[in-house]
Amino acid sequence: MPAGPAPRDDAAGYTVRAVAERLGIPTATLRSWNQRYGIGPDRHEPGRHRLYSEADIAVLERMIARVRAGASPGGAAETVRGPRPARGDISPLLAAAFALDTRTVSRLVTAHVREFGVADTWNDLCRPAFADIVARQGSGEGCVDVEHLLSWCITSVLHRTNPPPETVDPATVVLACTSGEAHALPLEVLRAALAEHGVGAHMLGADVPTEALTDALRRLKSGARVVLWSQAEPTARTSAIRVCTAAAADVYVGGPGWEAVILPEAVVRVESLSETVDRLL
Repeated sequence: MPAGPAPRDDAAGYTVRAVAERLGIPTATLRSWNQRYGIGPDRHEPGRHRLYSEADIAVLERMIARVRAGASPGGAAETVRGPRPARGDISPLLAAAFALDTRTVSRLVTAHVREFGVADTWNDLCRPAFADIVARQGSGEGCVDVEHLLSWCITSVLHRTNPPPETVDPATVVLACTSGEAHALPLEVLRAALAEHGVGAHMLGADVPTEALTDALRRLKSGARVVLWSQAEPTARTSAIRVCTAAAADVYVGGPGWEAVILPEAVVRVESLSETVDRLL
């Protein structure tokens, strides 16, 4: 066993395997602590391993000492990771977003998700932040870039903190934006909220052509539950509903685009994240 992990050439840090060898604990434990308690690196470069800094390792050493002294992992994490985030505190989040500080935005959202969960983070932190940005846009301030950056950060955080569960729910859930609809963030949040409860979902994402939805349902077993998102009336495609009902799927529609649409009796319009999660659970 090597005496210690060698740093990367770009001084980015250490791999999870190198840190596990250095500290004498399983890599699975490190990954679990990072996902559950936020102990470890909060940065991730596409196509590369998430890397630990010396500061991350120092926090881990303190946590290991507390666990070995008899503390639970959760209690030890609460002690070493510092003060808890304040619920719904959008001021630092907006300041970082308007500074285009991707790392700080991601860190703040990550801390809130790990402390309060997906639904409360969406309702108490993210939606109020977006409302503030939209209000500024309405007053003439140019900040569409800020809206896009915040959306991307939220999506990337949810992929890291709430990845698809290892076990597949036999009652298949399909999440799709209708054809022409580009706003996939609400479905990303729903996917993460379901994963938080151990329920997987097939995420088809933005702008799903009706034909592609037909093909997806053909590949899946019968009994699928489909959530269709439409942000604006022009993308509220009833053709998507028809192909779902033809495949004997249960259909739920979400988003303001459906408000003026007369829906078939069997289709359920969902009004909130919590309602949708409850129905799908």
